[in-house]
Amino acid sequence: MIQTDASLVQELDDLRPRVPVGLLSSQEKDRLIERSFLGLYRWYSAKSQQTRNWNPDLDINWRDIRTDHKPEINTILEGFFAVEQYVPDYVENIVHMLRRSHGRSHFQIRWGSEEAKHADLWHNSILFSKFRTPEWLTNYMGELRQNAWKLPWEGDPIRMILYTVFQERATQLNYLNLGVIAKGKSEHELYKDSADPVLVEAARVIAIDEAAHYNFFLEGARLWLYYYPTRTLEAMHDVLKYFAMPAGDIIPGYDKFAEVVYKAGIYGPRQVSKDVIQVALDNLGVASKKALEQGIKKTRLVPDEDGNLRETAIFPGLDFVHIEDCVKRIFGKVTQFEEKTGHNEVDPLIWKPAY
Repeated sequence: MIQTDASLVQELDDLRPRVPVGLLSSQEKDRLIERSFLGLYRWYSAKSQQTRNWNPDLDINWRDIRTDHKPEINTILEGFFAVEQYVPDYVENIVHMLRRSHGRSHFQIRWGSEEAKHADLWHNSILFSKFRTPEWLTNYMGELRQNAWKLPWEGDPIRMILYTVFQERATQLNYLNLGVIAKGKSEHELYKDSADPVLVEAARVIAIDEAAHYNFFLEGARLWLYYYPTRTLEAMHDVLKYFAMPAGDIIPGYDKFAEVVYKAGIYGPRQVSKDVIQVALDNLGVASKKALEQGIKKTRLVPDEDGNLRETAIFPGLDFVHIEDCVKRIFGKVTQFEEKTGHNEVDPLIWKPAY
């Protein structure tokens, strides 16, 4: 009787793919991803026009904003204004990289128009607070725009969309936490008397926009994660390893701004770890950063019956069923919308499982 080495059996079991071998060609995966982005862009644009078509000049009563805020709040407003001044760079660089993608490039243009409203909102908050003169603001804007923001991942759409997922979540969190201070509900004694209803409304409308942006990029990241899990997980690991908010290295006095938002409990290492990275990982079906790092070491390419290498993954930290369910919902959402527009009659989006 042949004796079986239990450790060998266990090793073979550990090497067995936990995700089935891919069934689709790269060309078909790319087609499905691109077509899904186009549908998401159509759906997003319609919803944005219907529910978030606000104006930064008319829809907030700037005349009633406080003009006696603490210097720390003024620093926060100035920092938010500075970050948003690079919208032209954010749009130009990413659109150039994605110019061959109908859905992603056109969404980025629309995203830019919404971010431009954010820049105008923070401009108004400083102008009407009267802690800076119009001349100072004009000069500061010119100083900021002497430098140009560059893509942290040049020519890499997967890493850029993952970077944007974490960045948009972080931006939303910044504005939500500013809203807490503006409501007079901060836990920090320094901000106990900082209530300002106008600033509450400003933070509210802009945080809603950032949530919408986050969800769009999240849906896109899920598409990549479903159809190209190995590449996407490796990209996610790189993005998290080097993640930083945009333009911090080119904004004058950014360190002071970063210190103020940290001490105010708006944004710091704890918030990044708990409320940005882990929240996004949960949404992407990834258990934790540690599970991500361990899982990447176990990724595999395996041959199909014709000898062609197909992507598979031994990754216990990835909830693949969750990701597939999310992608099915993307297809369902797009299909339901395009039934209203008639696109489903001439160019239907048809669900195809990747595995």
